[in-house]
Amino acid sequence: MSSNTAIVIGSTGLVGSHLVALLSDSSAFNKVVSITRRPVDYESSIVENHVIDFTRLSDYSALFAGDVFFSCLGTTAKQAGSLAAQRVVDFDFQLEAAKLAKQQGVVHYLLVSSSGANASSLSPYLKMKGELEQAVEVLNFDKTTIIQPSLLLGERPDARLAESLASRIMPSLCKLPGLTKFRPIYGADVAKKLIECVSTENTQRVLRLRLDQVFPVG
Repeated sequence: MSSNTAIVIGSTGLVGSHLVALLSDSSAFNKVVSITRRPVDYESSIVENHVIDFTRLSDYSALFAGDVFFSCLGTTAKQAGSLAAQRVVDFDFQLEAAKLAKQQGVVHYLLVSSSGANASSLSPYLKMKGELEQAVEVLNFDKTTIIQPSLLLGERPDARLAESLASRIMPSLCKLPGLTKFRPIYGADVAKKLIECVSTENTQRVLRLRLDQVFPVG
């Protein structure tokens, strides 16, 4: 696996930034392609940063040639300005990137989705996440891994008051029966699980992991 190339979108976010750091220290990869909307300086010599216009993804199709593709892109309706604008980032950009990765021969596609993702959900956010899961599944990568975390904890460049408050309350609340699936998880742990999913042998073409079932409530 030492000749593998990993591609990451969303690498400036909470999970993605931890993921790129782990990939840069991994002996399993000799090249990490970080595709971003703004420049990022990396200390590792194996990490390449390519700044692109995500509204013209097809112009950069060659960047999506590799072995493993990690899709960690995401925003909030508040940051994007509206639910419609959020969908452009969280659905349109991610699906188009997945299609390019498939066209370029990527074997293993890994998506950071959300606990509760369901295309039939009454929640616009969870409905969108469920629709994306369905859309990438039918692309028929050799392997598709979908990670479903709940609230993500960790230091963010953008302060989110609601998430900060929830991070103090949810760990205790989610010890109650029936609420464990909403247990918050550190972004660094999600990144570690993504790496583990690449290196672990698995015969399933599509694997969904709800992270409260992987990490015990503490």
